[in-house]
Amino acid sequence: MYKALIIDDEKPVRIAISKLGAWSRFHLDVPACAENGKQALTLMRELSPSIVFVDMSMPVMDGVEFLKHATQECGRCSFIVISGYDDFRYAQQAIHFHVSDYLLKPVVADELNKAIEHAMKTLFPDEDFSGEDSVSSLTAQQVVTLLHDTIDRDYTHNIRLSEFADRYFFSHEYLSRLFKSTYHLGISEYLTSVRMERAASLLKDPAIRITEIASRVGYPDNTYFSKAFRNYFGVSPSEYRSRC
Repeated sequence: MYKALIIDDEKPVRIAISKLGAWSRFHLDVPACAENGKQALTLMRELSPSIVFVDMSMPVMDGVEFLKHATQECGRCSFIVISGYDDFRYAQQAIHFHVSDYLLKPVVADELNKAIEHAMKTLFPDEDFSGEDSVSSLTAQQVVTLLHDTIDRDYTHNIRLSEFADRYFFSHEYLSRLFKSTYHLGISEYLTSVRMERAASLLKDPAIRITEIASRVGYPDNTYFSKAFRNYFGVSPSEYRSRC
C-alpha cells in the first residue's frame, strides 16, 4: 500500500479528508497527519508518501515554504493543495510548484477522490484503481465541528445548514439541535455573533467606513447591518464607534 499525508492546522479539515477519501480503492493507507509544514517535512522523510495534501495558510511553516523544501526532497510524489481561499495568488504559487490539484474548503468527497485518482494515475499509470471503496461518513459531532469552524473562517458568506445536512446525510433538525447543545447558540445566532464581534473590532478603526464594515462581515445592505448591530449591541454602529 502507498502512503498519504495530510497537512492542515485545522483538525476538522484533517478529519474530513481522512473520512472522505476512498483510500483502499487507490491502494493507499489511511493518511498520516501533520499540523504544519515543519512537522510534515519530518513525517515525509519517514513515510515517503505518494500523495501529500497541503494547506497554504498554516502557522510555523506555511504551505508555500513547505512546498519549497518538499519539492526538492520528494522524489515520486504528488502534491494536492487545499485552501480556504479562492485566491489567485495561491493558485499561482501552486502552479509554480507543479501541484497535481487545487481544492477549496470545505472539501467535497467527489472532488477529493477525483484529485486522488488523477494523482495516482499520473504516478502509477499501469495500476488498476477501478475497485469499489465506500467512503467513510463523518459522525454528526464531526459535522457540527466542521460547520462551526466554517462559520469562524467564512462568516462573510451565506453558510447554509442544508449543504452540510445533504452532504453528510443528517437531518437539518438533528444538526441544529446538536450544534446548539454543543455551542449553546443556534447556528444563525452563532453566525450573527461572529459577524457582530468582528464588526465591533473593525469599528475601532475610524478610517474604515461603516458601509465597508457591513460588507466585510457579510451584510451587503447597510440598513440591515445597522439593524442587526443595534439588536446585538443595543446601539447603532455609529454610536458604538463614538464610544470607542
